[in-house]
Amino acid sequence: MRAWLENPWRRPVFLATFTWLFICWAIVPVLIAIQFSFNSGRSRSTWQGFSFRWWWEDPTSSLAHDPDLKRAMWNSLVLALLTMLIAVPLGVALALGLSRWRGPVARGSNLLMLIPLSTPEIVMGTMLFLAFDSLYTTIPLGRTAMLLGHVTFSVSYVVVIVRGRLLTIGSDLEEAAQDLGATPMQAVRTIVLPLLGPAIFASLMIVFATSIDDFVISAFLSADASTETVPMKIYSTVRGSPTPALNAMATAMLLGTMLALILAVIALKVFRRGERGSAVEDFARIEL
Repeated sequence: MRAWLENPWRRPVFLATFTWLFICWAIVPVLIAIQFSFNSGRSRSTWQGFSFRWWWEDPTSSLAHDPDLKRAMWNSLVLALLTMLIAVPLGVALALGLSRWRGPVARGSNLLMLIPLSTPEIVMGTMLFLAFDSLYTTIPLGRTAMLLGHVTFSVSYVVVIVRGRLLTIGSDLEEAAQDLGATPMQAVRTIVLPLLGPAIFASLMIVFATSIDDFVISAFLSADASTETVPMKIYSTVRGSPTPALNAMATAMLLGTMLALILAVIALKVFRRGERGSAVEDFARIEL
């Protein structure tokens, strides 16, 4: 026993056990919440049989028929899609610029770009609320302010992912294209952007997942119930007398987020097949 304990190459039984216990602690409540979205009764604690009552069968209170739940789902989808369309092109352009910019100012810009990733979300939400309430008073709180807030914290994710891809592919192909007569813009359009395809797709999926899942910034910048998103609706309803339809809405949001992240991982793995290095190594090489 002592020899086994002193062996530094022994199997990490304790660490593996603790990890699996933590995973169960985190996932089991989620699975229970998903289960009760299929409950045939109104209870959210007593199982009364399987049905799709709270998904679409109930004509008034199901997820498919409740106007408040449908509005929250629509608001979240529109906000996430608009954030994708704005944040990803901005992030790609910023990543291309930072990868070619050198000097102290460039290193400072890199650090500034990473601030939204390291700033607590409650602090970011407070700062954005004060900015729109006191400085940019022409932009009212509501969908526009929420969109700008989501774009602000989403751009950093895009820059990190795209810069990691840029560091992987290098500059040889772009330089070869210019040697063959292509202009810098033609080289970027015909060589760099196609090679950035998997990173851009992964950025789209991750921005969608983070935007549709955001609560704090959306709550700070929302104006009223008409701009309420799914996380806000879950928070405001769960304190009252919620029905399992709320579980159904949370399950739908969870499945959408997981699908987006899975597609992002698959895209990176498929298109990076045969390349050396990993995404983590690429991110670590970003200059600060």
